[in-house]
Amino acid sequence: MSWRASHYVAAGALAAGMLVWAAHEAWPFREVPVALPIVVTSAYDDWADTLGRREMLSDVLTRAGITGREYARFLKATHTLNPRRMQPGLIFEVRRLKGATVANRIGVRLGPEKRLVMTRLRGDSGWQETVEDIPWTTERLRTTAVIQSNLYDALDAAIPDSFLPLRQRVALAWAIADVYDWEVDFTRDMRPGDRVEVLIERLQSPEGEKRLGRILAARVDVAGSPSFAFAFDNANGQSGFYDDKGRSLRRAFLRAPLRFSHISSRFGGRFHPILKRWRTHEGTDYAAAYGTPVRATADGIVTEAGRNGGYGNLVELRHTNGIQTRYGHLSRFAAGIHQGQRVHQEQIIGYVGATGLATGPHLHYEFRVNGRATNPQRKDAGAGEPVPSKLKPAFDNARAQLLAELEPTDLPAAAPALGAAAARDD
Repeated sequence: MSWRASHYVAAGALAAGMLVWAAHEAWPFREVPVALPIVVTSAYDDWADTLGRREMLSDVLTRAGITGREYARFLKATHTLNPRRMQPGLIFEVRRLKGATVANRIGVRLGPEKRLVMTRLRGDSGWQETVEDIPWTTERLRTTAVIQSNLYDALDAAIPDSFLPLRQRVALAWAIADVYDWEVDFTRDMRPGDRVEVLIERLQSPEGEKRLGRILAARVDVAGSPSFAFAFDNANGQSGFYDDKGRSLRRAFLRAPLRFSHISSRFGGRFHPILKRWRTHEGTDYAAAYGTPVRATADGIVTEAGRNGGYGNLVELRHTNGIQTRYGHLSRFAAGIHQGQRVHQEQIIGYVGATGLATGPHLHYEFRVNGRATNPQRKDAGAGEPVPSKLKPAFDNARAQLLAELEPTDLPAAAPALGAAAARDD
């Protein structure tokens, strides 16, 4: 059978196609199509939401897409969050899958040590509550401050934010004042140039937050005389503070009836702002905000609680050894304070006011011995209980170790404010 012309054409086209295919691998401009890799930078949207003033939990959850039945499931699952007791400023950490309308994770700090996490379960089957422990690490650090005006300002000038944030520096000032509550009145006893050294435990969270832990040891120089404080657990397992001789810093009388307040007028003569004449001031005036709690400086019995002339509202306490204390110009008395009532040291007996002959809110405090007014800033406030003899060796060892950390001997002559044992955070 003879080939037709069309057969020759088809055969030629086939041969040409085979030649082209054979040369395909040699094409310099050949490109093989390749799919681009899929890169997922984040599968979630994360943000923080703060509970505003006059807002409720439902407001925050609504912004996270948790409403209606989902909100009901959320509340059913949590046994920790109370929608009726939410403080403004509470920060919620929210996580939501990209493209979704409802968050699948809500986290909130319950306090320094705890975090609450609410996780949405699959299949719209509700929520699961988990309370997590926040692992804070502890380190021992020391700092030194020099008094120029008051303890607050001295610590604020000596300690940078990287060492302790502002609120924690304020807490440190309060903590030092509490340690020396029976020994030093920081509103009167301190003078410019006096030094304060303190060894503390500082806590740090995984997020880098820093806060004050315990005070371990301290030294306060008052008029050139050092006063030491060392933390030590007594025979009952309770931690207390003892001086370098092993005597408890607790005394029969507190140094001041108010915590760390400014004294506006001291014991002695003064020009009375209302009577317009000089008269003996038989006590100490503490300027403080209206309503500041007033403490009993020692155990005693209420001998008077009522109005008394220029004193205004007055509480008088009888103590042992013929000692009386008076607390005048009170705005009101604490609940249960009446004649014959027994009170304990540091118990709240009233609140600062401006009753009687007072030009502004302050507390007038008197210390009387056998009916005679005496300077309440005296030092003979009773001897502190010593460390029990069986614990003395243990105390001596603890004191030596704490003193070596509080006042390391290898510091250079011009030691930095935070000392060699402090972390170089800044």
